[in-house]
Amino acid sequence: MDARSLPPNDKGARPAPARMAPLAKLPVFWSLEGKRVVVAGGSDAAAWKAELLAACGAQVHVYCAEDELSEVMRGLMAETPLIPLPGPSPRRRGENVCSPARATGPFSPSKRGEGGGSRMRGSDVTSRGAVVHHDAIWSDASFRGAALALADCETDEDARAFFAAAVAAGVPVNVIDKPAYCQFQFGSIVNRSPVIVSISTDGAAPILAQAIRRRIETLLPPALKQWAELAQALRERVSDRLAPGQLRRAFWERFVDRAFAGNQPPGEDAARTLLADAERLGRQAATGRVTLVGAGPGDAELLTLKAVRALQAADVILFDDLVSEEVLELARREAKRLLVGKRGGRTSCKQEDINDMMVRLAKAGKRVVRLKSGDPMIFGRAGEEIARLQEEGIPVDVVPGITAASAMAARLGLSLTHRDHAQSVRFVTGHSRDGGLPKDMNWSSLADPRTTNVFYMGGRTAPLIAERLMGEGASHYTPVVIVSNVSRPTERQWRGTLDNIGEGIALIGHDDPVLIAVGGSLGASVCVAQHAATAQAQ
Repeated sequence: MDARSLPPNDKGARPAPARMAPLAKLPVFWSLEGKRVVVAGGSDAAAWKAELLAACGAQVHVYCAEDELSEVMRGLMAETPLIPLPGPSPRRRGENVCSPARATGPFSPSKRGEGGGSRMRGSDVTSRGAVVHHDAIWSDASFRGAALALADCETDEDARAFFAAAVAAGVPVNVIDKPAYCQFQFGSIVNRSPVIVSISTDGAAPILAQAIRRRIETLLPPALKQWAELAQALRERVSDRLAPGQLRRAFWERFVDRAFAGNQPPGEDAARTLLADAERLGRQAATGRVTLVGAGPGDAELLTLKAVRALQAADVILFDDLVSEEVLELARREAKRLLVGKRGGRTSCKQEDINDMMVRLAKAGKRVVRLKSGDPMIFGRAGEEIARLQEEGIPVDVVPGITAASAMAARLGLSLTHRDHAQSVRFVTGHSRDGGLPKDMNWSSLADPRTTNVFYMGGRTAPLIAERLMGEGASHYTPVVIVSNVSRPTERQWRGTLDNIGEGIALIGHDDPVLIAVGGSLGASVCVAQHAATAQAQ
């Protein structure tokens, strides 16, 4: 069967996930450089917003009586140098003007979460923003020429009045902690400016947004800021050397690989080296590459970071039938996705067709991801695919994944090895090309009581597996665990022994991917787990 006849949207194929799920809010990054922003109130929350806005280059006008300014707001104004606003008009009496461009003190090192804005580090601030204090309450005239308006209001009546005035002036408005009077929201921010990541939960769970931000902070190398600045400096020169399309994309993909390679800032010669790479690319024909990526057992959180980066860099993704929708959702939106699944007992793509397809796409200059369930190098026919690609001179690399046996052991708390019961573990195919048991397997070695066997794809042959093992001397009471759809919401489990394995398969079924683990260490692990649970209960 031609692999191209099985794209996700064809009739009879698995439905493809939506390219874009509905969004609660539109994420937009808006330049405020030199623009007027109105802030009503002198509270701590208003000060945090004023600092954030000024860090973006805005001219922030704070309307609040002098005696109502909080210590945080006073600190923002006192700890920064006074810089006059641009223009011919001198500063009027009753106005304080300050810029956070060299902020040091309590504002610079910390951050605020969703709803509270984000605190900028002084070293990150490069804009010409300023904070202007008006010792007065706001009026309709305050909104003239404003890009945004924010307020911290004690009562709904005050919030309603501010909201109405801003809307009447055509100015987007946000009243802090009053969602009914907000036309936009602030996210929780990761600041590697010019790289900025903002997270929103639509106001539902600010703590969750902050937790997400902390996770993202750990994923982004500290030197990302310097790499992004280098990208800004090189963009026009790279565009002069490389036309839009595959070659330019290949250059920037290599740039990203370097940025994430060692968590180090670019060296002094980085710009010259990268431009030399662009020159070489410009003289070459477009050449693609293939990356074999392990998708793991199904849970998208079990993917490696390298696997996610490969998915997000792909032009085309050839994925197996067992790859979960959650994993596919992590791929680049523009990537073309083609289902090339192979399932026992079902109509499948031929391996030769898949090989031909990878070669054809790579020679067309595409970055191809061959996405395989589990680990590509374990029952994934990776050896055949790598050999064909190497014959054609196509660059190929492999990103390992978590194989189903490891995921099963982790999910059930079962150790596959045990110093008293199992000194080795074997991964064994549960069927041959014709659907039966492989004829050349050494069943006497598999029946060794000191090893744990994990049979892949053995749902239809489970009774024969038990029969052969017991025929070679394995105890009828050897522990057995059967799991289908490991790590997925539809996961099913059964525990028993070799002599009643047929009952287990009858309960689990064999239409879904099935793992069968056999060995004494499984019983030992169960005893340990039960003992721990009993001790905890007591």
